[in-house]
Amino acid sequence: MSIEIKVPVLPESVSDATVATWHKQAGDFVSRDENIVDLETDKVVLEVPAPVDGYLKDILQGEGETVLSDQVLAMFEAGDAPADAEPAEQPAAVQSTQKAAPAVEQSAPVTTTGASPSARKVMSENDIDASQVKGTGRGGRITKPDAMAVANTPMEERVPMSRLRQMVSKRMIEAQSTAAMLTSFNEVDLQAVMDIRKKYKEEFIAKHGVKLGLMSFFVKAATEALKKFPIINAATEGTDIIYHKMHNIGIAVASPRGLVVPVLKNTAAMSLADIDSGIMNYAIDARDGKLAMDDLQGGTFTITNGGSFGSLMSTPILNTPQSAILGMHTIKQRPVVVDGEIVARPMMYIALTYDHRIIDGKDAVLFLVAIKDALEDPARLLLNL
Repeated sequence: MSIEIKVPVLPESVSDATVATWHKQAGDFVSRDENIVDLETDKVVLEVPAPVDGYLKDILQGEGETVLSDQVLAMFEAGDAPADAEPAEQPAAVQSTQKAAPAVEQSAPVTTTGASPSARKVMSENDIDASQVKGTGRGGRITKPDAMAVANTPMEERVPMSRLRQMVSKRMIEAQSTAAMLTSFNEVDLQAVMDIRKKYKEEFIAKHGVKLGLMSFFVKAATEALKKFPIINAATEGTDIIYHKMHNIGIAVASPRGLVVPVLKNTAAMSLADIDSGIMNYAIDARDGKLAMDDLQGGTFTITNGGSFGSLMSTPILNTPQSAILGMHTIKQRPVVVDGEIVARPMMYIALTYDHRIIDGKDAVLFLVAIKDALEDPARLLLNL
C-alpha cells in the first residue's frame, strides 16, 4: 500500500519550512515512528516519522527545498522488515591478509628528507610551514605541487544561514529599527541567594530531583517586579499598548542551531522547583533539537544570561514584540561597603533594555531596583513585599 509522506500542518505564525536532512534514502526500510526527514522552520526543527513499517519509495522534495503545510515530501510503501542476513564467512585469503596486517603497521615510517628549492620558494611566499605539507616525492620529499596544493587551499568557507539564523537576524534588525531602545543598569549583591542555595542544596535535590539554580530566583524576582510595573510586561501593536495579564518569561538558551527562547508559562503560579525543572527540560530539548513550536510562543518578557559565558556587562536587544529584556551577567567577587565595613561580595551587574516609546526611565529604573531588593533579601519573595 502506497502512502504519501506529507509536511505536518504548520502553525499560523510559520508560513513554510525547509527540507533540512533526509535520514533515509529511496529504497531504505524504515520502522514505524522512525524519523525520516527533518524540516527546519524559523523557530524549530520538525521531525517527520514513518507512519508504519515499510520502504521509502521516492523522495519528491530534496534537501534545501522550501515546502508548505500538507505538501507531499515522499512516497512510502508499507511492508514487513527484511529478514536479517547472515554475515558471510570470510575467505581464507582475506583472513590470512588480516592476520598479516600488524606486520605492515610495525614497519618503519617513511622519513621526510626536505623540500625541493621550488617548493621552499612557494612555502616562503605563502608563509607555509613544512609540517603543514605532506610530501609525495621520493622518501617523502616535498615537491612544488605539494606546496602549491596547500597554498591554493581556500582560507574561507561560505555557507548559507540556517532558517533560525535568518529569523534571528531579521528580528534583531527589526528591533533596532522599530523600537527606541535604551538600557539601564544596576548591580546586585547575591550573597543571600548564594547562602540559601548552599544551605538547602542537598535537601532541595532530594525532594524535587533538580538543582536549586540561580535563574529560578531571577525568574521569581522578575515576575514580582512585573506585577508592580505592568508596563514592562506590555507590548506595542501599531499605536496601541497591549497589557498582558499573564507573566510568560522566555529564557534565552544556546543550542547547536543558534539562540532560542523557550517560554515558561504563567511564572506567577510556579515554584522555584517548577522553574528549575522547566529550564532544565528546555535546555535538554534545545540541545537535542526537540523543542516544540508551542515552547517558543507566547512570551511577554525575556531574560538572557550572558554571564554563563563570562560577560561582565552588555546591552541586550529586545525580543520583539516584547518591550523589555533583562540581562544577567557574570558574578564577580568585588569590594563593597556593608554596614560601614569593606567586604568582598558576589556581585552581578544587571541590565534592562526597554522600549522608551512606552516605558519611562523611572519605571525601568524602579523595576531594576525591585529585582535588586528581592534578590538581596529573598524573604521579600515569600512575603510578597
